Amino acid sequence: MTAAVPDFADLFDHAPCGYVTTRTDGTIVDLNATLVEWLGYAKQDLIGRRFTTLLSAAGRIYYETHFAPLLQLHSRVDGIAIDLVAADRTRLSVLLAANLTNDEPQLIRTVVFDARDRRSYEQELLRAREEAESERSRVHALAATLQRTLLPPRLSPPSGMEVAAYYHPASVDDVGGDFYDVFPLGAGRWALFLGDVVGKGVDAAVITSLTRYTLRAAAILDQDPITVLNTLDTALHQEYPNDNPRFCTVVFGVLTPCDTGYTVELASGGHPPPLVIRVDGSVQYQEMPGGQLVGILSSPHFESTTLDLGPGDTLVFYTDGLTEARLANSRNRYDDSGALLEFAAAHAPTTARAITTALEQLLTSLGDGLEDDTAILALGIPAG
Repeated sequence: MTAAVPDFADLFDHAPCGYVTTRTDGTIVDLNATLVEWLGYAKQDLIGRRFTTLLSAAGRIYYETHFAPLLQLHSRVDGIAIDLVAADRTRLSVLLAANLTNDEPQLIRTVVFDARDRRSYEQELLRAREEAESERSRVHALAATLQRTLLPPRLSPPSGMEVAAYYHPASVDDVGGDFYDVFPLGAGRWALFLGDVVGKGVDAAVITSLTRYTLRAAAILDQDPITVLNTLDTALHQEYPNDNPRFCTVVFGVLTPCDTGYTVELASGGHPPPLVIRVDGSVQYQEMPGGQLVGILSSPHFESTTLDLGPGDTLVFYTDGLTEARLANSRNRYDDSGALLEFAAAHAPTTARAITTALEQLLTSLGDGLEDDTAILALGIPAG
């Protein structure tokens, strides 16, 4: 049985791609039935016509300024995306590949690939990317707006005390649960708090809002820090029962003027201890005994402690996003070896604003290692 001899004329005419042969001036000499069908013309109407008359205006410019010169220079070009204009004025997105023959006269042989599906796919991808970027921008704006509502628009420190705060989001996509505030209680006393709600997103924002306003309201009713934390614990248990608990860490304090500056009474609900930076350059953590998480235990135990701040002393509160940040190319956490205490000692003595600025720069330097949001609250009495 002999193999069938292929009909090369038929293969050329009905190939799955278009073929067109032109002179070097672009005059069409021949083209196959596939391309004729795509264009919707009669073949005799195309023979002798300039190939560039079948291109869109932009395509014609590109053909004459890039396609033709490159072809003359290299004798071939590949993968040129361009639009043909059919008889009904619709556009046909195609890819062109061409070469120059060695014949006399010299001819240009061009293969035309239908790229309509590809172009549609590319446009769909472009639209999807634009929609994703637009949606991402909306998410960023919503997260930033919601985050601003969870932080105080301004702090109200007592006279003679400098207060500085900084909030560093780990991600622009999520709302964090870190919070802080300083506000007057009346009768010459002020309250402060800083804490961290477990979780992120809208749920964390709701809990953060509840926590902030509960702390402010509880402090107005009773200025004892232990009572304030117990009130917050009760509120969280009532809002989120045992089958759906929500909890936070928080340190709450009351500032009272004294002869040398201010007395600070603090109670901690499972929160990292604050740094005390003295005017003589000494630095230590303020011990916070008895602090347990707020909102998760059935009978939490809170204790208070007291310290005095005098001229040149600074008290720094922070959330664990700082101490638990990962170091570059390492599994180690930033404060695994006491780095925070060393950092504070290197800046002692200092002011509330100066140490907050230094910590802001530190947080920025940690880059991608900062996996959680971080809040900083510093209080200090100016020297002299």
